[in-house]
Amino acid sequence: MLDPFDQQEIVDRVRRQLSTIIDPEIGRGIVEMGLIYLIEISAEADVSIIMTTTTKGCPAAGFLTDAVRSSAASVPGVGNVEVTLTYEPMWHPEMMQS
Repeated sequence: MLDPFDQQEIVDRVRRQLSTIIDPEIGRGIVEMGLIYLIEISAEADVSIIMTTTTKGCPAAGFLTDAVRSSAASVPGVGNVEVTLTYEPMWHPEMMQS
């Protein structure tokens, strides 16, 4: 069982790892773009990620969710990874980090 400090450290490492994933259509990192809505980790080190894409019909949705899942799973200490794709709220360009 992870203590809260270790849980936050793993969440931070997962976020850093996800920041290396580039949206193939926009050419910017998915974290920078605001596509990652939530990263949570359980006491058993299982990670749950809620994300979106720039549009509902995004042709890269499968690629991006697979990349997020495998990227998060590559972080040392991570157990199972669940990725949920949502469109609530809808993504808009103002969500991008400057």
